[in-house]
Amino acid sequence: MTSFAALGVIPALTEVLNKQGIKVATPVQEKAIPAIFKGRDVIAKSQTGTGKTLAYLLPLVQRIQTERDEVQALILTPTRELSKQVFDVLKSLASVRGVDAADVIGGRTIENQIQKLKRNPHVIIGTPGRLLDHIRRRTLNLSAVKMVILDEADQMLAAGFREDIEALVDQTPKKRQFILLSATMTEDTVRLARKYMTNPERIDVAEKETASTVEQRIYETTKEHKLPLLIRHLKEMNPFMSVVFCNTKDEAHRLAERLAEETDIVVEELHGDMSQGQRNQVIRRFEKMEIQVLVASDVAARGLDVEGITHVFNFGIPRNLEYYVHRIGRTGRAGTHGIAITYVTPEDGALLRRLEKSIHETITRYDEKGRIRRVRQARPKKKVVVPGMYKPTKKKEHKALGHRGRDMRKRVKKDKTQPQGRRGRRG
Repeated sequence: MTSFAALGVIPALTEVLNKQGIKVATPVQEKAIPAIFKGRDVIAKSQTGTGKTLAYLLPLVQRIQTERDEVQALILTPTRELSKQVFDVLKSLASVRGVDAADVIGGRTIENQIQKLKRNPHVIIGTPGRLLDHIRRRTLNLSAVKMVILDEADQMLAAGFREDIEALVDQTPKKRQFILLSATMTEDTVRLARKYMTNPERIDVAEKETASTVEQRIYETTKEHKLPLLIRHLKEMNPFMSVVFCNTKDEAHRLAERLAEETDIVVEELHGDMSQGQRNQVIRRFEKMEIQVLVASDVAARGLDVEGITHVFNFGIPRNLEYYVHRIGRTGRAGTHGIAITYVTPEDGALLRRLEKSIHETITRYDEKGRIRRVRQARPKKKVVVPGMYKPTKKKEHKALGHRGRDMRKRVKKDKTQPQGRRGRRG
């Protein structure tokens, strides 16, 4: 275990961490912090809950030149909720160095944000859409930015923010540090890294796509039995805190109503049809453990970072398979055991095979009565090539080896007396 002081973090910041009970660095922090201090571009593959936020915020705060009143760092996140969480962590660190920060997200008035931006904060945190709005209004100047950070890059790209991200990054100087953090390394993520990164430091703190602390289960059922099976599991398992993920906001709304009607469990919904104020209120209640079951859509739950979630239920396999890793990453944090249950119908067969291929595992399957149908197995992992991993390809040696490993081929001498036609099969 490595202390933050050993990684080069100044005493003022380590003191803040000590007061929060954070004394040693996590694996992603141990690898990322020195690289960021050196000014290297960094691409880090790290699951939710591994401490990646502090991995970039600590060197960011330490390197800000507080005497210069200009935007020096830009942090992009996929959702308002994650922006707010990052902003709250940043505030606890920034005060000891006099670093000024502003969060620029949707759901708030443009006028108030313009007033914030007029003071030229050192750090801007926000969602791509709202930040690009300010660029077009000319109320945000990124010409002095020295560090660009994409937190949960795969989620931003999956949500269709690629053009917005590129438009924002293109407003920053070409000579700036680029840090990309992602739970999964998709092809879109790799393409973005290739476009903006120079010889990046690649950090991969997990051998598997899914956390080893999460017990994954597949329950094979039918469309008609899926809801009764979920209700039975909620009653039998009585989870301390759980999230039920749905593929659409309409499904989340309907399911939350049914669970509230048919159980005595405290249930709330979280989806995109709710106002930002309503969503914030639900999340606060969930954090205070006033809600036992949160029924959520993927979009609304992005950036949901709540301690104590013991169970995750997938009411269906997500159509975007990258969401699966993010869903189950809400449980099994900080070394604790978590359970992730996914309900699968016969119609989901092809999607399930694609999911297992993408996470390099065959998940243990159960029938409706809880009997094991197939035991979990790890699959060989296909290596993903990202910038900094390219190696020259050696010329292949083609050998036709016969019995006992010897080259049994014999060159056929050309008979000049025979006409040369189509090559036939050798006898």
